[in-house]
Amino acid sequence: MLVLAGCVDGTGVGTDEPTVETDDSLENVDPNGAEDDTEANEDETDPEETDESEADEPNSGDGPDVDGELEIHHIDVGQADATLLIEPSGETMLIDSGDWRQGGTGVIEYLKDQDIDRIDHLVATHGHADHIGGHDVELLIVEDGDHLEFGDATVDVLNPPEGGSGSDLHYNSVSLSIEFGEFSYLITGNAEADAEQRMVDEHGERLEADAYQAGHHGSTTSSTTPFMDQVTPDVAIISSAYDSQYGHPHDEVLEDFANRGIETYWTAVHGDVILTTDGSDVELETEHEFSTDASDLLQEKPADDDDTQASLTHSVDVPAAPLVG
Repeated sequence: MLVLAGCVDGTGVGTDEPTVETDDSLENVDPNGAEDDTEANEDETDPEETDESEADEPNSGDGPDVDGELEIHHIDVGQADATLLIEPSGETMLIDSGDWRQGGTGVIEYLKDQDIDRIDHLVATHGHADHIGGHDVELLIVEDGDHLEFGDATVDVLNPPEGGSGSDLHYNSVSLSIEFGEFSYLITGNAEADAEQRMVDEHGERLEADAYQAGHHGSTTSSTTPFMDQVTPDVAIISSAYDSQYGHPHDEVLEDFANRGIETYWTAVHGDVILTTDGSDVELETEHEFSTDASDLLQEKPADDDDTQASLTHSVDVPAAPLVG
């Protein structure tokens, strides 16, 4: 298994002699969660029904011919991240793995439900506790300019900077551009404004994506105006707890997504969000049915801190959608 992590010490790409870290050392992990370390807030209710919708056709232009479908599963892991990619051949990539204190149990159960017993590639975008649940394997370092082999998909590393840039985990958060046929997807972990600006300066229009996983759980530290002006996504997915003690997703981000007309999914309300594409058309399925208008999601947020209890799972009264065969 190849495991990738952001460069925090300037060592560059690990190849013949990879950097090795395990859960026993957790050298780059803030044991207190370092800003985002809240207990993963998973909805333990078994998904019974799904909602299915069509997104706009990809806007990234002509791409290589591909066979089959790429699936991108945004797993509801509360105030954490876990994104599973399944390539048409069955090859898998897991980007972040939930909260480490839960040992990845929620993610493992999800994988079992999908009949997946092997992860071929594991990407840890950075070493905060809400992104590294349950893995004890050797790590290799990647940087801007690296390319990851993943079936017919093209996976390019856009961040961290080549050659290293200090120890700031967010600035060095692994950011990936994933292309499959004409479809493009961008995921940036916890990259914040300074890292986003570097990517704008370095990559410009290359950041354009049909679907975007909102950086830093929908925080205002990320999804900045210059960055979003380059990404111009049709769809955004936010992974955070309903009762996030940080208020994620922040109101300003939802307001901006609404103003831009971005179809927005929030795992706290929609549950697991599965995006499927054949390289041309895009389909999204959700565990729970709810509006994808960011303005409606803003209204759904807890009204104030009194409604925010990070130790409890959320309860959202939403209608069930028909099962999708």
